[in-house]
Amino acid sequence: MERKTRSRSIPALLFLLAMLTLCLALPALAAGGEGEAGSPFYNTVWAFLPPVVAIALALITKEAYSSLFIGILIGALLHCSFAPVDTLDTVIGDGLVTAIGDNAGIFLFLVILGAIVALVNAAGGSAAFGRWAERNIRTRVGAMLATFVLGILIFIDDYFNCLTVGSVMRPVTDSHRISRAKLAYLIDATAAPVCMIAPVSSWAAAVSGVAAELDTGVSGIQLFVQAIPFNFYSLLTFVFIIGMAVMGLDYGPMRRHEKLAREAGELGAQENQEGEASNPKGRVMDLVLPVAVLIAFCVVGMIYVGGFWGANRWTADSYAGDFIGAFGNTDAFVGLPWGAIIALILTIGYVVCRRLMSFKEAMACIPKGFIAMVPPITILTLAVSLKTMTGFLGADVFVEGVMKGASQGLYSLLPAVIFVVACLLAFASGTSWGTFGILIPIVTAIFPAGSTLLTVGISACLAGAVCGDHCSPISDTTIMASAGAQCDHVAHVSTQLPYAITVAGVSFVSFLIAGFVPNVFIALPAGVALMIATLLVIKARVKAQGD
Repeated sequence: MERKTRSRSIPALLFLLAMLTLCLALPALAAGGEGEAGSPFYNTVWAFLPPVVAIALALITKEAYSSLFIGILIGALLHCSFAPVDTLDTVIGDGLVTAIGDNAGIFLFLVILGAIVALVNAAGGSAAFGRWAERNIRTRVGAMLATFVLGILIFIDDYFNCLTVGSVMRPVTDSHRISRAKLAYLIDATAAPVCMIAPVSSWAAAVSGVAAELDTGVSGIQLFVQAIPFNFYSLLTFVFIIGMAVMGLDYGPMRRHEKLAREAGELGAQENQEGEASNPKGRVMDLVLPVAVLIAFCVVGMIYVGGFWGANRWTADSYAGDFIGAFGNTDAFVGLPWGAIIALILTIGYVVCRRLMSFKEAMACIPKGFIAMVPPITILTLAVSLKTMTGFLGADVFVEGVMKGASQGLYSLLPAVIFVVACLLAFASGTSWGTFGILIPIVTAIFPAGSTLLTVGISACLAGAVCGDHCSPISDTTIMASAGAQCDHVAHVSTQLPYAITVAGVSFVSFLIAGFVPNVFIALPAGVALMIATLLVIKARVKAQGD
């Protein structure tokens, strides 16, 4: 009865929210002023209303699709000044259709990866790996640390990290009754944070590209490397994961998920992934070899698209023989599908030659892989559309004005301020790349070229972008982590939020210290010590509260 009442209250809640938005917007409409983009809401705090509404609804209703769509609709209404036809055209043409077109490459990669996972599962490779893990990884702590280490090792790209780590480690964590929500957190926490401190990654290339034309006193890649020791959020996330695993600590909503997994075996897996038949003749190699081939050819695909073997149809530049240059010039949305489709063909040939399944059975796995990836593809489409609406409303212009105003009187506090602003912008927009693309030019204009404070400021910008991206339900990396763990997306967001906020709080204090004492040998150890102390305090409070 309670569930029926709650489900009936959701439409009423959504209707009231829409009416509240309209009523609040009427004064701005009556004023008749128009911003640069032709809307009275452009370059105002109203630009953040669509993502805030979408995120709040997702957490309240536990349903992502309608929440994201309502956020898109509100953004289009504000952008079009509530003109019905223009709003619908914006939602469909500029939002959904454009999102599908711009992200077709990553959608193709998701489908191909889903097909490879279905093939490996049906061939018995995943089950065999799970049996091996039961014999060799004997504790929950070992399973979590193994997931963490694998996430560290796959630092090339965050999408690739999320889906590969999830595919490989699901049998291991399932065998130790680790919830899918915890697996999703481990994947998410070792995706963007790892890529943001790896000099050879798609993220390093993006940061270097943004900083390349700015007056920083060093090259873009040098600035990125110098910023790594001050990237407190990424580094302290690793300390948090290790401490949490070793201490056996869980709190917030994650505690309930882990208790259900341990005591009742309820892992929280998606329904359409359960009960699949697998070949009992499968071996560990039947999982390891396809994954190794996938990694190898995706790397080859990315450097090929980047021009490692000379100019190609995707790039006019040639970086012949230059691995770093080619990687910085690549387009992951083309390079990843390029390598994945070769890996898929080789995997089909391998399982058929091994007589683990017939060719017809192998072909049947392709639509299964597509079906498994429909939820993340749908959420990603909606999330990208929501980011588009936020961009139409000039959120980036508004943040730039706030930052320039703050720089006049908060010089030593600016690293901490930059971190918070980057967190909020990435959380609301769901994009870390867009966040540091906006903020890096502002940071370089505030601090003197070549100064240590410039390095700290850039680190704060990058750390805040990762933190906000990590927390945001509409972030593509968060969506990929849910897909990799085959976990309900809203469950993943709600369980990891307290963990990410904990690390963000310690990172904020660390940036306060670094602003006044810009010495990594003082600020970083202080941050690590504070992180460990925070974990000990939380553990004591959880123990005092009991179950």
